[in-house]
Amino acid sequence: MAGGRLGWYARRLRAMGPAEVAWRMRRLAVETAAPRLDPLRERLPGARALPDDADAASWERALAAFRTATDRPVLLDRGAAGTIAATAPAATADLLAAAERVAAHRFAFFAHPEVTLADPVDWHHDPLAGHDWPRVPARRLDHRTAPADVKWIWELNRLQHLPWLAEAWLLTGRDELAAEAFAQLDSWLDANPVGVGIAWRGAFEAGVRMISVLVALQGLRTSPLLTAERLRRVVVVADASARACWRERSLHSSANNHLVGELAGLAATCLLLPELPDAERRLGRALDALVREAGRQVLPDGAGAEQAVGYQVFTAELVLVVAVLLRASGRPVPAPLTDALTRSGTYLAGLVGRGDPEPRYGDDDEGFALRLGPEPVRTIADHLDVLAAYGAAPADLPPGAGLTARWVAAATTGTPGPTGLLPDAARDAGSFHAPHGGLVVLRPAAGERVTVDTGPLGYLAIAAHGHADALAVTWSVGGRDRVVDPGTGSYYGHPAWRRVHRGTAVHATVTVDGEDQSVMAGAFLWSRRAEVTEVDVDLDRGVVTAEHDGYTRLEDPVVHRRHVEAPPDAGGGFLVVDVLRAAGEHTAGVAWPLAPGLQAQVVAGGHLVTDGAEALFALAAAATAPLRHTVVVGDPATHRGWVSRRLEGREPAPLLGTTATGTGPLVVATHLHPATGAGDLRPPVVEVDGDVARVVWWAGGRRRVTDVAITPRPPGIAR
Repeated sequence: MAGGRLGWYARRLRAMGPAEVAWRMRRLAVETAAPRLDPLRERLPGARALPDDADAASWERALAAFRTATDRPVLLDRGAAGTIAATAPAATADLLAAAERVAAHRFAFFAHPEVTLADPVDWHHDPLAGHDWPRVPARRLDHRTAPADVKWIWELNRLQHLPWLAEAWLLTGRDELAAEAFAQLDSWLDANPVGVGIAWRGAFEAGVRMISVLVALQGLRTSPLLTAERLRRVVVVADASARACWRERSLHSSANNHLVGELAGLAATCLLLPELPDAERRLGRALDALVREAGRQVLPDGAGAEQAVGYQVFTAELVLVVAVLLRASGRPVPAPLTDALTRSGTYLAGLVGRGDPEPRYGDDDEGFALRLGPEPVRTIADHLDVLAAYGAAPADLPPGAGLTARWVAAATTGTPGPTGLLPDAARDAGSFHAPHGGLVVLRPAAGERVTVDTGPLGYLAIAAHGHADALAVTWSVGGRDRVVDPGTGSYYGHPAWRRVHRGTAVHATVTVDGEDQSVMAGAFLWSRRAEVTEVDVDLDRGVVTAEHDGYTRLEDPVVHRRHVEAPPDAGGGFLVVDVLRAAGEHTAGVAWPLAPGLQAQVVAGGHLVTDGAEALFALAAAATAPLRHTVVVGDPATHRGWVSRRLEGREPAPLLGTTATGTGPLVVATHLHPATGAGDLRPPVVEVDGDVARVVWWAGGRRRVTDVAITPRPPGIAR
């Protein structure tokens, strides 16, 4: 396993600067030489000895303070439970059903089937892979080379189901639910000594886990089953986790959502356990760092720096957990945290509007900062409800608001601070441009959304969660997807899925000579990335022109320029003009991944798409070279023709292709428009006139001419 770790460092070396190389070598030396995550070795206020040796009276006093929630925020409370049960009976019933499942040791993560685990739970066993993770110091484990998907065992060991059991006990008063929560927590503590096993591989896991453990324990604080000894054991592990979150925090090229999770875990632990040694100083240190990261990871336009919408929601909720606990304790929330939440929420609300499908660009591991509802994934709509609930009274919540939003509203009601975090008008936003995140949203007609990706590959040197999808588009009409992002596919379970779903060929953009725009160097690492330049964005005209340099690495360098035009008077649909600026001959492959459930066929001039019963739209194409049209659905060999709506799961869906081979400048024009049959297809006409690619097309009952400049700078001109 050591060789595997050294190999991983070697692959990452080229993405690191000198400071990071030195830092990682120091950390590797420490991992090799000494144990990590030592147990608590400081005094609790009032204790006469080390906490793990303290006298019984000291721990009884600590238990009394914990039961009465002295000097700490309250999130799960019996009084709030009564209000929630009365106002959200359907959501409450779903939560109780989820609690019953985990009480019976039935767990389901990602797209994997539900499994029933032994009693007591074996926290090191993966029943899907039949793999037992070694009970050795965590520093000796290499999850990248193990014969199992580490995401599954990490998800189990985050203990994010414990709050369900605590909520269910508060909602019903059934003591067997509290007993099960304590039994599982006891068994986890027995099986996972500090620093031992896969659950301790990474401070991020420790931080996210402690948020759930401490919130659940607080919900159970009035149960007679919570003893001073149980509290002592949790405090020891909580302190070790908090130390890991700071000492082993993710820095340099790894300082993405992991760093936010570590800082949030540290802050939450200090807020919920003020007995910890030097808790105020540690809290202040965590908040200062979190303020910096919120400014970095939520860009000025509200987009997420990681270029992955799932991680933007996850990161925002980690920040939100800290903000909620601060507000619930009567403390001020640092303005930069509130500002970051507002920016992110407004961006996301504008992206999904009211009823638009969920976007899926970049990676998504379905992470939760805190699971207080039974929903399997956190949708953007769910997230916006939680964000709006921050500072709102429970009575202000919409009828469909989930349990997380209701607990947050109950905990923060009546505390000082801003309440109107998310302008409701943002949900009705029209077209918008996020120049820092690199996304343009065009809404040419009611219920129609076209997105154009003009952003960078990802965040920091390794761009771990970005996909090679520069200039990709998506299209939805009436709340239903048409052209989609293919989703994440897999992390560790299916390496071939991982490679394909991150690659260019399955996104709605262009491959050149069969190559990806950016070069992969590992499952979460890129060695060369495409850089995008926006040339023209005109929201009123519905025009976006941009280009990227990803193919300038070829022996005969190629620049891909894409012009998207979705005018409001076109009667639905849009035009895409792709220009390859090059000297020699190249092959352009234009891909169009469609939503599952749609069907497509090749017809004269392009593709016709149906819903299985009637025609919906056509893709009419023309080029400066002969075209070949293809349809691939669910190919098990190439892994193309699939859409992933859950991690580790996929569904067959049409992947349409239009391919042209010719000498540069090579131009391909595609008009996506409503159609009732093959006879409605009317391919555009394409020609090159000097430094301009001219496209004649028909939409909205009239002939249109679009000129796209081939030279580097001037924008496309439509008339």
